[in-house]
Amino acid sequence: MSYDEPLRLPATAIPDGCRDWTTGQAGVWSAALPPRWTFLRVRRSVAAGATTFALCAGGWAVLLGGMWPFLAAAFAVYVLWVLARPELVWAGAPALLLALAFQAPSQPWGVTALFVLVVGAAWAVVAVRLRARSAQYERALEASEGITAWLPDAEEPVRRGSFLRNLGLVVLALGVLTGATSGLWGSAADRRGAWAAAFFVAGLGATALASAWFGRHRAVGLRREPAPVLRVLVRDDVEGSTEVYAADDVRASRPLFTVDLTSFDDDEDDDDDDDAEAEGTQTEDDEEELERLLEVVDADTPGPVREAVLYGVPFDGAEVLVLSADVDPAQPPLIEWSTGPVRPLSLSAGRRRIEREKVREAQSRQLEEQARELAGTQSPVAVRRWHAGWLDWLAAAVLVAWGVWLCWPWSTESGTAVWKLALVVVLGVYGAVRVPVKLAWRITADRTGLWVTGLRGPQHVPWEDLRSVRRRRFELKLRWRGDNWAVAAPHWGWLERTRGLVHPYDALAAELSAMRTDPALRPTGESTAPERGRPLWPLTVVLALGWVVAVMALR
Repeated sequence: MSYDEPLRLPATAIPDGCRDWTTGQAGVWSAALPPRWTFLRVRRSVAAGATTFALCAGGWAVLLGGMWPFLAAAFAVYVLWVLARPELVWAGAPALLLALAFQAPSQPWGVTALFVLVVGAAWAVVAVRLRARSAQYERALEASEGITAWLPDAEEPVRRGSFLRNLGLVVLALGVLTGATSGLWGSAADRRGAWAAAFFVAGLGATALASAWFGRHRAVGLRREPAPVLRVLVRDDVEGSTEVYAADDVRASRPLFTVDLTSFDDDEDDDDDDDAEAEGTQTEDDEEELERLLEVVDADTPGPVREAVLYGVPFDGAEVLVLSADVDPAQPPLIEWSTGPVRPLSLSAGRRRIEREKVREAQSRQLEEQARELAGTQSPVAVRRWHAGWLDWLAAAVLVAWGVWLCWPWSTESGTAVWKLALVVVLGVYGAVRVPVKLAWRITADRTGLWVTGLRGPQHVPWEDLRSVRRRRFELKLRWRGDNWAVAAPHWGWLERTRGLVHPYDALAAELSAMRTDPALRPTGESTAPERGRPLWPLTVVLALGWVVAVMALR
């Protein structure tokens, strides 16, 4: 489907009088966005890394400067709020500054000044970001020209926030448990560290609960009365989020914002499903629908452009509902509500996003075409094999080094509690399960399909059952009917783009994808047992026993 032919919504699904959100109006809306330095869009990995760094800084202040564990943990959680939940900063910043003032007499002035500077500067940045929301709201509301409509699912129960609420309760309980068991640590420094960890985990739980409340509160408010509506275009990106475009941007050249959406089919009231045959048919339909959705997600290319109606006023952090044309024309319009906040894209960020997608698509097509040409010029082979390389060995070495660094102090410390030793053993056994896969994975292709190594032995995947082979960031993933397999290794995204380098996983994925779609490129023979590889569990057992013996020998 080309981008100049969006999938159309039925006229009956579009509210009367609903206006197009044109490129000009969307440009005015984008002009109201705050500057890039307000952390408008931060990747989850960056937010996690910054929060971890803040926790380490707080831990350093606890151990060397005598900072309260609660204060150190609060600082790390505050950094997370600045990046991911700015609404909480309004209350968090004054409380944190007040706590820093109370402890200032017992702290080195340099440490206090540094923490105050970071907290105050972040507070100011968030103020700029939140102030811009009102301008975004007003300009989007002007574009709707006052046209409103009831949400299609206004009568349905609101489920927004349920997952985060349950997750928050579990994490909060884990934090309380960590604090309650802090007395089991041997030294005073360890106990202070345990309390810092307890407060941090509890803070994460409280953050999840607050996010659940915000999401549910906004979702309920969106359904209390008719909501402003706008006609737009949408497209699913390769990461599973939904990109929203102006109604006249049929080539999808400038995404306005992204939002995570979900749909829910309420079948609890279907009383006609008591018949066993009907239930079996429904199960088969559900499996087919799931396979279709997974195919779209794993396609590694954006979905088709679809016409949609946006319910709710879009702005940074907003809650919306999207009624869009389904990818399958035979299906009714798709009703999806946001599971996360609206995340706007500046003009430059939107263009860079599209350019990266084009480069990735072009590279995938080029690699697959090269694989086809190479296979066409070479004589048919009986069996093809791929195995772990130096990148996988590097990933295994990093995993081992991290585990040793984490567990070494407890393994060599005299008088270590039994539960600490048990934790060291458990971590070592986990590593013993993961390392063999990284070191010795093998994929063998023959005329019958693929043979993928595993702990219990090679697993056979017939060609007709193979669904996709993709490299997503650090991970190479194979998906087939009913199961999947993955292995991870470092990747160099910046070098790949600037130097034209090809990641080994990309080359492997391209060759297997070409074989999957073109039977003429597949190997012609049948592999033997030695070619398929051996079970990895013996190596796992050896590594696990070696770890346990090493831990006991160091006692």
